[in-house]
Amino acid sequence: MTTKRDYYDVLGVSAQASEEDIRKAFRQKAMEYHPDRNKASDASERFKEVNEAYQVLSDPERRQQYDRFGHAGVRNGAGQGAGGFEGFDIFGGFGDIFDAFFGSGTASRTRPRQGEDVRVNVSVTFEEAAFGVEREVEVNRTEQCPSCKGTRAEPGTQPETCTNCNGSGRVRRTQRSVFGQFVTEAVCNVCGGEGRRITTPCTDCKGAGNKRAKQRIEVSIPAGVYHGALLELRGQGHAGMFGGPPGSLLVGVQVQQHGWFKRRENSADVLLDLNVTFPGAALGIEMEVPTLDGMDKIKVPAGIQSGEVLRMKGKGIPHLGREGRRGDQLVTVHVQTPDKLSKEQKKLLEELQRSFEKK
Repeated sequence: MTTKRDYYDVLGVSAQASEEDIRKAFRQKAMEYHPDRNKASDASERFKEVNEAYQVLSDPERRQQYDRFGHAGVRNGAGQGAGGFEGFDIFGGFGDIFDAFFGSGTASRTRPRQGEDVRVNVSVTFEEAAFGVEREVEVNRTEQCPSCKGTRAEPGTQPETCTNCNGSGRVRRTQRSVFGQFVTEAVCNVCGGEGRRITTPCTDCKGAGNKRAKQRIEVSIPAGVYHGALLELRGQGHAGMFGGPPGSLLVGVQVQQHGWFKRRENSADVLLDLNVTFPGAALGIEMEVPTLDGMDKIKVPAGIQSGEVLRMKGKGIPHLGREGRRGDQLVTVHVQTPDKLSKEQKKLLEELQRSFEKK
């Protein structure tokens, strides 16, 4: 059997505490252990314990009995019921305690709200991503109704002031709790918090204040953009509500794969694989290779090994947002070993092999 804690200790007050001291202590402890706020495993039990202590110590007669006889003096006290305090909840539910302290906290729906964002994808080539390109995209979005200008009322008519809330959009209610009388506010259930009622809705938008429309928007894809980048065009999304600004148009960039170029992650460097013959790798050779600017020459030094990387400075992708600066082109050399030889080639290679063996 679990021993009950002293009620004064539960609330953290002395036995000489005044009614106001007990009330303040209860409020503080109830806030501390409320299960919606305190995620500890024992928060619910502690909260019930605080409620039980306050129920006894806030009642002068029960408190007197408790001071004289302890828990035994209030065990069968009036109002406890067969289950004692185990099911007791002075607020009718844990979630209501904050309403009793501070009101409902429900925000009015008529505050200006920004419109939602619109997401589209655009596909560009490797070169277009490197140097930038203009793209036109089609956007299906909500726009302010051209007829009522977002007022939702038929042109020539005026909304009426809501008589339930007198145009405030909120209604007050008074409720009593253990702490006394509290005045709380809530959104008006008649006008939905707008403070006015539309008696003659706009026939063009059916009283919505906005309409669906398709628009073609020019999008500038910046030089150096990478695959998966998300560009934001503010003010090009869905229309806002109650005078709020429109949302953004989010453009996801998808870069197509290239036949021979690759990008080093999201850097400005371009990767290229170059196949070199065995003689060319041994003797050194000058070769033409593709770059983003067209064909260019590169010198392969004698004795280069397969897997070595040659750097072509300034031949990469422009740095995103850094005009005039470009990355490099990194050329990985792959020395080719021939799998088919003519008699003459085979004879020459055998002579070369014998020359190596003599060393």
